[in-house]
Amino acid sequence: MPTDPFVVPSSGDAPRQEQNLAPGVTLPPAQRWTADRPGDLHGGQPRGEMLGSPGPNIGYALVLVHRAQDRIALAPHEHVDDASAVVGEIAMKRASSYGRAPVMPDVACAMLVLGYQGGCAPDFAEWRAQEIEGAHHEYARRRVFCDAVPLDALRLAPQALVPRVEGVRLALRTAAERELATIAS
Repeated sequence: MPTDPFVVPSSGDAPRQEQNLAPGVTLPPAQRWTADRPGDLHGGQPRGEMLGSPGPNIGYALVLVHRAQDRIALAPHEHVDDASAVVGEIAMKRASSYGRAPVMPDVACAMLVLGYQGGCAPDFAEWRAQEIEGAHHEYARRRVFCDAVPLDALRLAPQALVPRVEGVRLALRTAAERELATIAS
């Protein structure tokens, strides 16, 4: 691209602030940032059950789930909104564990773990349909499923997760049944 003859080509190379300082004065090195403003969280983001998984642009997982809705294999009497809500939460958890925004493999892993890609055992699909009912409107129900999925398995690539998916579903079902019993009582 031709350069305007009136533009000095080296102006971007020159330091921008140092030329404004008095001779002999230098800029101090940058200081470490500390949470000292009102409302800043001291000690970092709190973690635990029912607190979610914070991450950058985490809500984008819902857009990705909406794009994949036609591929969700639902059990009879299962609602796509409930399935999408839980898949989205698990995809958000996976993405935040990497410290990035959600991408389609996060949704694929969540669908695989929950059996929404088809091919899961009929008893698991029946249990899932019954327990996920109403998850679209109940945060606690979504969090139970999200917290029950083991993070070490969730961080695997979708291809690496396939051989372990039955064990992950068993762990999910065991943990979710325990937590759902406490919510119901």
